[in-house]
This record gives sequence, C-alpha cells and structure tokens, in this order.
Amino acid sequence: MTISSDPKQVKQICFDNINVPGMNTLAVARENGAYAFLPTVLKDFSSSKIIDEMKTSGLRGRGGAGFPTGLKWSFVPRNTGKPIYLLCNADEGEPGTFKDRDIMRFDPHLLIEGMIMAGFALGVKDAYIYVRGEFVHEINVLNAAIKEARAANLLGENILGSGFSMNLVVHRGAGAYVCGEETALIESLEGKSGRPRFKPPFPAVEGFYGCPTVVNNVETLSTVPAILEHGGAWHAAIGIPNNTGCKIFSVSGHVNRPGNYEVPMGTSMKTLIEEYCGGLQHGTVPKVIIPGGSSTPWLTAENYNVPLTYDDIMKAGSFLGSGAIIVMDETADLVALTRRLAHFYAHESCGQCTPCREGTGWLERVITRVENGQGTNDDVTVLSEAATHMAGRTICALAEGAAAPVLSLLKHFPEDVQACLGENAA
Repeated sequence: MTISSDPKQVKQICFDNINVPGMNTLAVARENGAYAFLPTVLKDFSSSKIIDEMKTSGLRGRGGAGFPTGLKWSFVPRNTGKPIYLLCNADEGEPGTFKDRDIMRFDPHLLIEGMIMAGFALGVKDAYIYVRGEFVHEINVLNAAIKEARAANLLGENILGSGFSMNLVVHRGAGAYVCGEETALIESLEGKSGRPRFKPPFPAVEGFYGCPTVVNNVETLSTVPAILEHGGAWHAAIGIPNNTGCKIFSVSGHVNRPGNYEVPMGTSMKTLIEEYCGGLQHGTVPKVIIPGGSSTPWLTAENYNVPLTYDDIMKAGSFLGSGAIIVMDETADLVALTRRLAHFYAHESCGQCTPCREGTGWLERVITRVENGQGTNDDVTVLSEAATHMAGRTICALAEGAAAPVLSLLKHFPEDVQACLGENAA
C-alpha cells in the first residue's frame, strides 16, 4: 500500500487511494500497491503471527460494536473437523451510513486483499461478502474485481503458489435492515428468513451451517492489509490508546459538505463538522447530533467537542456505532424526525420478538398522533413506557434502536413534544 510508514503522518488508511481513477480495476490497484505485500504474508506469516499483529494493532470492529478484531479472530476453535468461514458484512443498512459502499465501488481490491489475509490467518476455504440488496452497482463492481483477482491467481486454488486456497463469493441480500446483525445475516446466507439467533453460542464457535465463523464488516477487513504491512504497533500509534487507527465517518444532515471523512480516532466532533464538513447550514452549534446511525441515542450541543472514540461517546450517553453522524441544526423538526424513524423500525422489525413486533408499531402510531396535533399527555406517557420496556427484552438490538429516538426526544426536547400537543396538553 502507499500509506506512510510514519504513523504520525497517517490521516487515512481505507481511503488512501479512494480518489484514484480506475482503482476498481486490478491493473490500477496494483500500480498503487494492492496485493504487493500479499506474497510476503502468505510466505512468511503464520496464523498466530497475523492474529498477534491484529491484537497489537488495537483495531476495533468498525461495524458498530467496536469489539477488538484480533481477539475475535483468536476465539475461533481449530481442529474441530469443521470448516471455518469468513463472512464480510456489507449490508450497511443503518440509516445514515454510507462508508462501506464507497470502498466497495471505488477500491474493491482493498477489501478482497484484506479478506484473503484474514482468510489465510483463520484457515478459511470459502468466504462470502453479504451485500445489501439495493447495492446493485457495488455488487457488479465486486464481482468484476473478484473475477480479475481469480484470473491473476489471487483467489482460488493455490494462491500465488503458496499452497493456500480460498474462494470468495458475493451474496446479495434482500434488503432487510435486521440482516446487518451478524446472526440474522448468517440465517439469511443459509437461505432462511433473516432473523437473529440467540447467543451464545456465538458465531466464532457455531455460526454458518453450525461451523466456526468470523463476521467482520467492510471497513474492518479493508484495514487489515495496512496493519500487516506496517505492523500492529504502527496502527496502534495512530489515534489514541484503546481507540487506535483511523475511522471513516459518514456525515449527513445540516452540514455544508456532507460526505465520508476518514480521520484519526480521537478527532473531536467539532473539528470534524467545522473543518471537514464546512460547518452548519444554520447557527453555530448543532441542536442534535446522532453519532452512530439512527439507532443510537442523541447527543446535544453540550457534547459538540466530544472526542470521536468508542469510550468518549459512551461516556456522553450514546454509541459510536457505525460512525454515521447525523447533524441537525436549529431548523430541525425533531418530532417529525422521530416519527419517520419510528416508521422505519416498525417496517423493519422481523417480528420474532413480541416487545419489538408490537412495540415498534405502538411507537409509530402514537408519535404520529402527537405530530398531527391529536396527542395527549397520556400519549407521552405511553411513548416513554413502551420505549423503556422494549429495550433489553429482545434477541437483537433492533428494539433498542427503535426506542432510542423516542427516548432521546422525550429526554432532551420535551418542549417540542408539548408544542405539538397544544391545547391537548392539559
């Protein structure tokens, strides 16, 4: 890769070559360093060395939970007699998130190389990229890149004469939000309805077809080549302790320059919004910041300068999640925003868990009544109680995601709700 070996100079990892014309083709990708270090990995690195480098790097999963990647890989049992699978979660269905899509369509070979290295470390023979169904163009780009890689003996049998073989297949999902959850993704990949499984057992032990399985997202796997080429300590020196490396943030809403921005972890929210995104469209500070996609609790102006780390965002009362930052200025209609999100989650609930199946519908109906000026204080009580009782009582976190906007609205902006009630507030 072309990234500097000096970690102090590194500002981007996954997006280092994102603007190079033709990076979706193997020829241009190789001109810019793609696959250059792969022969060294296949020849000189052992499985344990790769996993140790990943642990040293401090890389935390970029899909939402932020679990240490190297530790996750180390959980996979060996010598069970079962095949080990590697699944790339490219569903990217969280509202506000659009970073993985750019990697897939502009630099697909970076993801493929990362998957080959991860597959080599784990002893994988068959790997899959599970892509959100609406990403038709990205699926075509990935398939073309995989075809080129296979023709160059970068995939398939006996890769580069190393004795390691791995197949890579793109699987198109059907557009269900819940399939972004790893066990629902596995169910869907097996040909079943995309519904989450109980955990434990966790996928690392019993995942795809009951076999040991690692599920990582696009950004996580795309970071692997740089870590192995430059070393885990190099990556750990970027960002801050326990929040190392760079992170791509998808910024949307009331900013002058919405888009994807890759910055070192620990960069402040204010710096990202004002220096990278050109500031707010109206006013000087945001009214609401949703830091990790629509399913995360809202932050307010008092959190404007919070460092963008998993730990600091959690201390502020929310989650970094997928890094989808939705910014709302003083012009935002927060009741309408909440109603729209409630509709989304009611539509996307898989219906497996009663609190989610029934609760999401309740939230949508009641908040719609409030927005239309037909609500009462009793409705506000119902919203609070229903949202509170949904969280933590389901197999996956969709119910908590549906509750987050409602509880955030009631907590931070009760006056906006009361304004909609009007004379019914008495």
